[in-house]
Amino acid sequence: MKTSLLFLNLCLFAAITSAADRPNIIMFLIDDQNPSSISAFGGETYTPNLDRMAEEGMKFTRAYVSSSVCTPSRYSFLTGRYAGNSHSKLYTEAVGSMENQGYPGFNVALERDKMNVGNVLREAGYMTGFVGKFHLKSPLDFPEFYEGEEGWIEIPNDAPPGPETSALFKHNERLMRRYLEALGFSWAKNIYAGNMSKPYSEHNAEWPTVAALEFIEKNQDGPFYLHLCSTLLHGPDKSWRDSMNHPLITGEGEVESLPEVMTPRDELLKMIEGKGFDPDSHVAGEAWIDDSLGAIFRKLVELGIDDNTLVIFAPDHGRDGKASVFSHGAAQVPMIMRWPRGIPAGQVCEELVQNIDLVPTFFELGEAQKPKSYRIDGQSLTPLFENGTAENWRDHLYLEMGAARATVTKDWSYAAVRYTKEQIAAIQGAKPENLPRAMAYIGRLGIGVRGADRPGFFDEDQLYYLKQDPKEMENLASNPEQAGQLKEMRELMQRDLEAIGRPFGEFIPGGNAAEPGQIDKQIEIVKQLEIQGKKVVVPNSLKKNSGAAEEPASEDKAKKKAEREARRKAREEAKAAND
Repeated sequence: MKTSLLFLNLCLFAAITSAADRPNIIMFLIDDQNPSSISAFGGETYTPNLDRMAEEGMKFTRAYVSSSVCTPSRYSFLTGRYAGNSHSKLYTEAVGSMENQGYPGFNVALERDKMNVGNVLREAGYMTGFVGKFHLKSPLDFPEFYEGEEGWIEIPNDAPPGPETSALFKHNERLMRRYLEALGFSWAKNIYAGNMSKPYSEHNAEWPTVAALEFIEKNQDGPFYLHLCSTLLHGPDKSWRDSMNHPLITGEGEVESLPEVMTPRDELLKMIEGKGFDPDSHVAGEAWIDDSLGAIFRKLVELGIDDNTLVIFAPDHGRDGKASVFSHGAAQVPMIMRWPRGIPAGQVCEELVQNIDLVPTFFELGEAQKPKSYRIDGQSLTPLFENGTAENWRDHLYLEMGAARATVTKDWSYAAVRYTKEQIAAIQGAKPENLPRAMAYIGRLGIGVRGADRPGFFDEDQLYYLKQDPKEMENLASNPEQAGQLKEMRELMQRDLEAIGRPFGEFIPGGNAAEPGQIDKQIEIVKQLEIQGKKVVVPNSLKKNSGAAEEPASEDKAKKKAEREARRKAREEAKAAND
């Protein structure tokens, strides 16, 4: 009896000791960055904290996200699953049924069953916090947050700045705190539900950082997990630069002041200029992010918990080809890990890793037991921590975005674009000027066709030799000499698609999946168009042959704009009279 009791006490002591040694974890997720935005990856920029992080930790040179747009990528960072395996109502109802071909895009959310990193680590004894950009709310999955006076308030895009509008933002931010807690997080603060519209569209580095520092301070005895999501840089449109001139804009609307937890913005811009960079260039935005990271590291050192805190830095996707399945500028991202107690300094990992690998890594380090029904598509990265490599590591990755799927090895990339039957009908009925929109991977011109400068962008089958063609400009899918390589890549994709289980073109027939070859004519037409961002120019010869309407004259455009403005004012006046 005494022996048994002693054994139990020893086991309990071992468990307590083990729990005390578990690392704190900070997932620092930022928005829209390429590897070239960090000097440690060879970029012409100013990122001293990230460079230090790489020197003292591990740099991943072949890190990918599974989907290259905010919402599905952030879903994978939080769950360890492909967005196409989401079982949220927002997603399943959008695609019709589990038997239909899914098109991961914006229609994905965290599930009500709390199968996410925040809840599972909380159950394992971690304090789990969420700060910053969320992007995964759903009125279908959590209808109670959208009902009554205490529910979500839709704020008009033209809402004027001021106390009344700020009060609405504050209401929604408080609601999102409760929403995150309902998903299983212990704590949430300074939440951006999504990208804000003008005049509140400016981004802010200080506001999320302040909340992150508060969480770290409160939970310094650990262990803790912090999901810290910056709103920067968000796209190639340089909206972040305007943000630096509007320091009082946050997810709560206007605030009176921001604590000086970081380098003052004017000083940061002077520093950038002093380093020989243009303060109006992307370098300033990248340095702004880097400075936020520096504030986090200073707090960890101040509290004496730097040694046993794992910090991960990664973007949700690339900046230039977002919403595509290309590697360059889209799915391949810079990722760095630093954990002095667990990762030797100065490591470089060249293995294929993905954002779905992070959650199983955190579960292993946190000694968390996931529910049996919790699906994880990734694998723990801990075998790579010692020297950046491991036996029998994966030889390829699977990517998904809208109507496209891709298989990537270290040397090759294969993409298959397979539209649904409904999309095929829309494409066949579209005018030439509308074809790029109809054929975009996620159906949004200006996002979905970023990367359309690549000649093979719209091809249903695309094969690229990354060693010689890293920017994926030469599609080799129709090259007879690469028939064997194409077959091999298709077989790898077939294997992944079968594991996922959804219909997809001829790979897995069924549901609304359509076979290739039905839009060859449309592909030839779209390749004759000039596409620049949201602008599509149809050649005159094509207009005549296709019956497309001529571009309206400038005076016609002005007239139509005036008519739209008059109608808008009439609606507002009618609404005011009814109120």
